[in-house]
Amino acid sequence: MAAKIRKGDKVVILTGRDKGRTGEVIEVRPDQDRALVRGINMVKRHQRQSAQQEGGIVSKESTVHLSNLAVADPKDGKPTRIGFKFIGEGDARKKVRVAKRSGVEIDG
Repeated sequence: MAAKIRKGDKVVILTGRDKGRTGEVIEVRPDQDRALVRGINMVKRHQRQSAQQEGGIVSKESTVHLSNLAVADPKDGKPTRIGFKFIGEGDARKKVRVAKRSGVEIDG
């Protein structure tokens, strides 16, 4: 299946403690159906001290399931579903993602 959510997309969180917040996708893990979103689902981890970094409790992002994310509509920033559309003719056809809410192309 084609990737509906990709690295660099602006997404809205649909459920959980960060519901309604928006962030940028840092990494997508398709094999796990999960994504890392900047500033969302922050967890605390205990870090052992090493020569390069100091020890202590570190906050970092944890993954979010793709079903709990929706791409933000480029027009108004509200959550939208994604559709696909072909642009061009013959061999020069290109498949682009389209916001179902407004019909705006997400990637050119």
